[in-house]
Amino acid sequence: MGSVTTPATYSQALRTVKRPDPVAVGTIVWLGSEVMFFAGLFAIYFTLRSTSPELWAENSAHLNIPFATVNTVILVLSSVTCQMGVFAAERLQPYSTKKRGILGWGMTEWFFLSFALGAVFVSGQVWEYAQLVTEGMPITANAYASAFYLTTGFHAMHVTGGLIAFLLTIGRAYAVKNFGRKEMTTAIVVSYYWHFVDVVWLVLFGVIYFLK
Repeated sequence: MGSVTTPATYSQALRTVKRPDPVAVGTIVWLGSEVMFFAGLFAIYFTLRSTSPELWAENSAHLNIPFATVNTVILVLSSVTCQMGVFAAERLQPYSTKKRGILGWGMTEWFFLSFALGAVFVSGQVWEYAQLVTEGMPITANAYASAFYLTTGFHAMHVTGGLIAFLLTIGRAYAVKNFGRKEMTTAIVVSYYWHFVDVVWLVLFGVIYFLK
């Protein structure tokens, strides 16, 4: 005789169906809206480039490309360390095992390093702003300066938000008695955001510092 599906077995089958995590899905949807926001900022640059090429050429000469390149490498490395932290979180390993050196690091150690690299990146941007102001290019100088500070400044605010997210995730790992799926999901969602910030900066970096 064939097996009969009872309400209990049917309920059990429903529980075994894997559904996307709503937090992760919500984060991806929100990042989609952020893409549109930064697309508007990119539009400002392309419009300025096409309408005022002389202004673009004159002011872009003030940019310190070698310094910005080093700062970009630092941000890219922070994305790598962030992903290493996610791998540790997926192993449900919040802390270092202290047996394999850096290879035995847990999520918190990798996220602390990502936070430090991100903080260095933001500090580098602040230093670059200070240098440009001393060279006679404040935000009120012209349309190019306004576009530069507006675009990179909004990105710096997003990076700062990611730094806060790192600290909250690390604090949550220390606060819970058992590091479980919820904490792992939080780490993954934070990595989505951080990788997004990284990719946006790479595009900004190419447009601002190398577009001719």
